[in-house]
Amino acid sequence: MRTGMRPDHRRGAAALAAVCAMLVACTASDTKPPESAKAEAPAVTRRPLEPPPPARPPAPSPAPPALVVEVPADAQYVCVVQRDGKTQQTAIEFVPKVADLCRRHPEMGPCQYERNNCRARGGRVFAAGNVEITMQTEAEYDKKVMRTRFRAN
Repeated sequence: MRTGMRPDHRRGAAALAAVCAMLVACTASDTKPPESAKAEAPAVTRRPLEPPPPARPPAPSPAPPALVVEVPADAQYVCVVQRDGKTQQTAIEFVPKVADLCRRHPEMGPCQYERNNCRARGGRVFAAGNVEITMQTEAEYDKKVMRTRFRAN
């Protein structure tokens, strides 16, 4: 029976086929992505906080009572929004790597973005120790990093 190939060519083709089969077997893997790639945690988490109980009954006074904000240990900031006479507090938490950066350098972009996002919704931003991060504080942060802002037209 003649196949049209010389015997040494048939051995070479068989060897090549065997090598290809081994490469395919060695490189074949499960095509499912790992669980960590499927559901990665977001870099920022915003969760509503329970309103603090009133410390004392409101006394009639011309000045509004001072707002007391407690920042949870795992949160960097608290966004406080007052609407319809109700105070809503939302904790702003970062992933550990970003949270560490924001503790050392609060002027950095991810931290500033979340603070501005809170203000855009009409809120005020508080850090640990009931310290409000105002626009004046933001201006000081901008001086520290010498930001250049470009505006369209």
